[in-house]
Amino acid sequence: MSLPADAPTLRVSALLLVRDRRVLMVRARQRDVLYLPGGKAEAHETDVEAVVREAFEETGLQLTAADVDQFAVVTEPAHGQAPGTMVAMTLFLVRPGGPLDSATPVASAEVDEVEWVTSADRDRCPPAGVETIRLLTQADLID
Repeated sequence: MSLPADAPTLRVSALLLVRDRRVLMVRARQRDVLYLPGGKAEAHETDVEAVVREAFEETGLQLTAADVDQFAVVTEPAHGQAPGTMVAMTLFLVRPGGPLDSATPVASAEVDEVEWVTSADRDRCPPAGVETIRLLTQADLID
């Protein structure tokens, strides 16, 4: 796909919490698609600091930078944004065997629900979510 050189790109960080071959996703208020917990970094934040803060704000999960490893960066058309806008989403995979293995994510004031999804749910995701699910399936982490 060819985009203008000045096409805006949103930089976001997203959490990959995988359990029982499913990945945690959220449905934000008034939205029709599933997203990974995460969001834009604030000016003073690194990508990993952003994912730690956003995961807590959206799901109540308390994690630290030591709980995650960078998994991939997905660049796709941004859902619900002006035509030509792209999203560059840095994905952080939660390390298994830590405190998040038994933590219970809950919907916050920012999200209507949390849901555990597989590749069968990709049609409910925006482009970056579809690509993330493809990568997780390819890595044999989700069904």
